[in-house]
Amino acid sequence: MTETTAAHQIAWVYDLNKCIGCQTCSVACKVLWTRDEGEKHEWWCSVNTQPGLGTPKNWEEMGGGADETGRPKPGHQPTREEFGGGFDFNHEEVFYGGSAGKVFLEPQAPRENRWAMNWDEDQGAGEWPNSYYFYLPRMCNHCSNPVCLQACATGALAKREDGLVLRDEDICMGDRFCMEACPYKKIYFNYERHVAQQCIGCFPRIEAGVAPACVRQCPGRAVFVGWMDDESSSVHRLVHEWKIALPLHGEAGTQPNVFYVPPLSPYRLKEDMSIDYEQPRIPPEYLESLFGPEVHSALATVKGEMDKVREGGSSEMMKTLIAYKWQELLGPFSRDPVELTPSAAS
Repeated sequence: MTETTAAHQIAWVYDLNKCIGCQTCSVACKVLWTRDEGEKHEWWCSVNTQPGLGTPKNWEEMGGGADETGRPKPGHQPTREEFGGGFDFNHEEVFYGGSAGKVFLEPQAPRENRWAMNWDEDQGAGEWPNSYYFYLPRMCNHCSNPVCLQACATGALAKREDGLVLRDEDICMGDRFCMEACPYKKIYFNYERHVAQQCIGCFPRIEAGVAPACVRQCPGRAVFVGWMDDESSSVHRLVHEWKIALPLHGEAGTQPNVFYVPPLSPYRLKEDMSIDYEQPRIPPEYLESLFGPEVHSALATVKGEMDKVREGGSSEMMKTLIAYKWQELLGPFSRDPVELTPSAAS
C-alpha cells in the first residue's frame, strides 16, 4: 500500500441535523470551480436526498474501494448518462417564444434515461404518514488511503502535506481507473479535455487562510472544517473525543476525511395517529448501512446531551454543534475571502 500519511490532515464534518438541502454548498462550489469547457455535468459538491440513488445514479452499488491489503479494487466506471446533468434548457421557447404559459422549462433531448445530481430530491422512502428523508452532502473525501492515487498509472494524483488529494491535469491521461476505484464515485471525466477532475478542497483558499466555499457559504451552519491532528479543533473532538461524527461507508477501506453527524429521526405514527415512541421513522438499520454500527452509539450520545440541556444542564458538545458564532465552523481558515479580491487589495 502506498504511504500517503499527511503531516496535517484537513477534515470536514457535516451535521446532517442542520443540513436543509438548499444546495448552497453545491452552487458555491459550481460557480467557483466548474464553469469551464466540459464541466457542465460536474458537481464536485452535491447534496443528495437519502434514501435515494444519488449521483452518479446508483453510485452505492458501483463498487471500488480498498481490498484486504489496502489496494484499489476495480468497480464500475460511471457513464456520462449516470452522472447526468449538463442539460440544455428551452429558455428561448419559454421566455421569448410566446408560449403563454403552455410550455414549461425542462431539460431537452435526450429525454429518455435522464438523470441529474439532485434528480430524486425530496422523494425519500416510507409511506404516509411515516415517510422520511434527509439530506447528505457529498464531495471528495481526501482519504488517508486514497485508492484513486494508487489506481493512477501516470502519477497524476498526489496527497499533499495538508491531506488534500490533488491531480496534475497536465499529467493525467484520462484512463479513468481512478473513477472505478473510488467507492464514492466523486471523480468526474471531462470529455472535452480528456482528463478526470474532482474536488480540490479549495486549496487556493486554504493556502490563504480562507475556508472552503462549501463551509463558508453554508447558511445552516452545518459544516465544520479543521485539522484532524489538532486535538482542540471541532472536527477532532466531534470525531475522536465525542465520537458522534462518522465516515460514510467506512467499510470501503479508504479512511475518508469527510465525516457526518447522523440524522435524528422523528418517531413513527400509529394508525390512530398517536406517536409510537418505540419506533424511529428512519430505520436504524438503514443508518447503519451508511455509517456503520457506531451510528447507534453516536445517536445515543447526541440524544443524551440534548436531554441534559433540556434538564437545565450544560453540554460543550451541543454548544459546538449549535455554533452560536458562525466563525467557529471555520477552524483556522477564518480569513474573509473578500480580502483576496483585487478591489480589496487595492
